[in-house]
Amino acid sequence: MGAPSPPWTGRALRWSARWLARLRPRSPLRLRRAAQIALAVAVAPWLVLAVLAALTPLPPALRAAEDHAVSTVLLDRHGTVLRELRAGDGARARWLPLDAAGDRIQRAILAAEDRRFARHPGVDPIAIARATLQLAAERRVVSGASTITQQLARALVPRPRTVRGKLGEMALALRIEASLSKREILEQYLNRVAFGPGLRGVEAASRFYFDKPTADLSLAEAAALASMPRGPSLYDPRRGTGPLERRRNRVLDRMLAAGLAGEAEVARARAEPIALAPKGGGLGAPHLVRAVLGGALGDGAGPLRGRASAITLTIDRGLQREIEVLAQQTVRGLSDRDVGAAAVVVLENATGEILAYVGSHDIDDVAGLGHNDGVLALRQPGSALKPFVYELAMEQLGFTAATVLPDVELSFPTAGGSYAPRNYDGRFHGPVRLRDALASSFNVPAVWTAAALGPDRVLARLRELGLGTLDGEPSRYGVAIALGDGEVRLLDLANAYATLARGGVHLPVRAVRAVRGVGDEPASSPGAPPGRGARVLDAARARVIVDILADDKARLASFGAGSALALPFPVAAKTGTSKGFRDNLAVGFTPDVTVAVWVGNFDGAPMGGISGITGAGPLFRDAMLAAARLYPPRPFDPPDPDQIAEVEVCALSGMAPTGACPHRRRELLPRGDAAALSSCDMHEVVRIDRRNGLRAGACPDAVIEERVFERHDAELTAWARAAGRPIAPDEVSPLCGPLPGGDGAAGAAGARVRVAYPPDGARFVLDPSVSSLQAIRLRAAVPPGVRRARFVLDGRPIEVGPPFALDWPLVAGAHRLRVEADGASAGEEIAFSVE
Repeated sequence: MGAPSPPWTGRALRWSARWLARLRPRSPLRLRRAAQIALAVAVAPWLVLAVLAALTPLPPALRAAEDHAVSTVLLDRHGTVLRELRAGDGARARWLPLDAAGDRIQRAILAAEDRRFARHPGVDPIAIARATLQLAAERRVVSGASTITQQLARALVPRPRTVRGKLGEMALALRIEASLSKREILEQYLNRVAFGPGLRGVEAASRFYFDKPTADLSLAEAAALASMPRGPSLYDPRRGTGPLERRRNRVLDRMLAAGLAGEAEVARARAEPIALAPKGGGLGAPHLVRAVLGGALGDGAGPLRGRASAITLTIDRGLQREIEVLAQQTVRGLSDRDVGAAAVVVLENATGEILAYVGSHDIDDVAGLGHNDGVLALRQPGSALKPFVYELAMEQLGFTAATVLPDVELSFPTAGGSYAPRNYDGRFHGPVRLRDALASSFNVPAVWTAAALGPDRVLARLRELGLGTLDGEPSRYGVAIALGDGEVRLLDLANAYATLARGGVHLPVRAVRAVRGVGDEPASSPGAPPGRGARVLDAARARVIVDILADDKARLASFGAGSALALPFPVAAKTGTSKGFRDNLAVGFTPDVTVAVWVGNFDGAPMGGISGITGAGPLFRDAMLAAARLYPPRPFDPPDPDQIAEVEVCALSGMAPTGACPHRRRELLPRGDAAALSSCDMHEVVRIDRRNGLRAGACPDAVIEERVFERHDAELTAWARAAGRPIAPDEVSPLCGPLPGGDGAAGAAGARVRVAYPPDGARFVLDPSVSSLQAIRLRAAVPPGVRRARFVLDGRPIEVGPPFALDWPLVAGAHRLRVEADGASAGEEIAFSVE
């Protein structure tokens, strides 16, 4: 059923009849008839328009008093509007009440489009007459005659550019004028007309082009936006500001001529350049908005598109804006290294709330596939998983930050054959303490540790930390899981590091603080609210890992001084680089925030040989500095003295130092581990015949000197000799008598033998897909002078000689192993299992 005719229609008909009746009868008949015809010709079109207007229904968008309320307004954590999305509409838009628009844009629009807006009924006869005369004189269109109301009608009901279409547009304009006030019409116009490609409404354009609310626009910026409806694509400043600047200056001149701006004001505006906001600003976290509306975060909120009128996100708009620009600068700066994309996510540790979410450097970068979301994309994390492998070994294998791990050439059985890990620098570093192995990101010790744990235990822990995309069988990843041989989401990795920052407590990530329903009724906050979370990591050992990741001195060996991870305040950080330089990552945290950065290419193309420290590292540093402006830096809480002790250890062995240890370090150990710390057995004081450098037997004291030497496990001995480490000689000086009770070789009396590999509690898993023999190498640590030793495996002795190693085929079951040697003390028996 159509809307009722407007009241002014009848008045117009009565007025026309009275005007015709006033014609004086004394006029000559011919003159009177000519006047009647002229009047009929002049009035008839308006009468036709009046009838058409009366028959034209008001568009549904204007009949609904709050049509715009069904759109979704997205706000940041402080209530600042980020953007508004109309339901089912992909255009950038947000509704702006006229009172909030400011007067500059209103003056500019009236000058640019319709100076007689306040005086015409929706169609401007004067403008039509002027345009018609100009067309006749110039034989081209010089100026248009569409009023603001007509343009609104065209935006609401698009019509073909024909005479019939124009009449329909004019009739609808009259109908709108009869139903809405001038202020309501102007508000509708400012919110429904295109102000740029894909930009509906002046507020969307203001935030997109100038990154500010419409009310804060300068006169020059307001005039520039007022120029856009005439040609949204023609005047798009992203294609060049020249055409827009010329159009803007004409609008400013019209404002001056119409008395809508003063001379000085116009002069200043004409001199102001068109300064666009850097791309990335204006419409706030587009990838996060898409993820939230589509329910892609897996935070329990589910899809919110069409279910909410207002969504308060957890992000901080200022931080978001700053990191968007930093990501763009990074990609531009690394373009010569074949870097085409970057992504960043920032979390608040205490709550798990997302503070910033940059899915790509530029969502509009078609060539760089910027529409992809690097925060949710599956990428290989490289070495970024190592902290969790080492923490698990601390819990289950008794490792500490001082545990010595082998960094030598090793091989491990896999489904595809033998796997021999290599370090990024191409070198081996011999015995390294766990602290240095993690801080310097050595690969071999990490893989050795993963082999000792077993890939299944490592995977189980990573899944507990929220890395659920590692959903394959353990055999799919093998021991290389320690080097990130699997795909994870940057968001999940960031939250795993935030779990470290929280002392081992895992919280779900939250992107939404509050939701209001379509009817503007309050809705329950989606996702789990901040709470106590679930403990995943041991608190004391997690604190030790944090200390390692924040230790600038420990990573000097690999990264040098002044690297991107060395910030002016305490930060625990780790980098990662995937195979073939396809992914760079840098992840780290302060006590308050966690930052995770990915740099690479969305199509998987390799970069130009840059690592996490040189690729993602600088962006991580900049993002962390930006976050620090919101959360002032502070030191990490000191370790709980009831749980953690600071002890002195030998720098080489990581054990309690003896008088033979030339270098010592302070180290953090859980109290139980500190109490059980054994004395160093990697240094020995040996009497040497200074004449030939051999062991002194029954030599005169005058030719004897005591020297400190190193003792290494069998797997490290070859490396130590090649590296020129001080290894005690086995032979006794022929210039002296033999050693007491010896056979010309160094005695082993009183020394201790022990199992060097596997570690106590190790678990190995047989791979059913491997047809070849699956074995591990048993290794013994024996003192100098020992020529024969025995592995006692499940009570069965197996004789071995130098280098005191044995390849043993894996047999399912629980096993016990110790080492014995004549003249030496037996070490402790260890237990391991094969599944």
